[in-house]
Amino acid sequence: MIRKLYLSPFGYIISGVLHIIAWFHKPFMSYGYFNRPTRTFQKYTRVSSSAKLIHKRGIDLGNHVWIGHYCLLDGTGSVSIGEGVQISSHTAIYSHSSQDAIRMLGKDFIKVPAIQRPGYKLKPVKIGAYTFVGTSSVILPGTTIGKGCLIGAGSLLRGNIPDYAIAVGNPVEIIGDTRERDKNRFSDIMDKEKYYDPEAI
Repeated sequence: MIRKLYLSPFGYIISGVLHIIAWFHKPFMSYGYFNRPTRTFQKYTRVSSSAKLIHKRGIDLGNHVWIGHYCLLDGTGSVSIGEGVQISSHTAIYSHSSQDAIRMLGKDFIKVPAIQRPGYKLKPVKIGAYTFVGTSSVILPGTTIGKGCLIGAGSLLRGNIPDYAIAVGNPVEIIGDTRERDKNRFSDIMDKEKYYDPEAI
């Protein structure tokens, strides 16, 4: 019945209505973010309407941060993202894990408060200023990424990534240094004082 209706001339109207609904339902960037841990308003931070921020009390976003479409940020064990960081779409950042607790407790898992569950991990994630995280990356609990890093698309990160690292892959591997990469572009910068880290020049 619905198929017949859609294939009739009335289908043009149905299609038009669906396109209008889809237009209003598009992900969009929300400007400004109230940072609960610091109780400050980050005027230039942008977070997609489709991004999911879990346990916002544990999510500390600096100013000029960009969180792309369909990202997941889990603040259960705390997530700290420095100024100017860009997180590309479909990226997930986890600060807790129940990978062992679920087996230890079985059906009683839900009855035990999270902090008391054996094998339940709460580990903070930190991302340094002006780091770029490529699309579809996964950042696991306890990871620290330094400032000025470039993380390739689809990377799986666990542990420590030093400042200025270019890191890619699953598992992630450091393949270069952003300072070397940026030197080739310094002639394009009209005012070198705008560069995020003058000491690196």
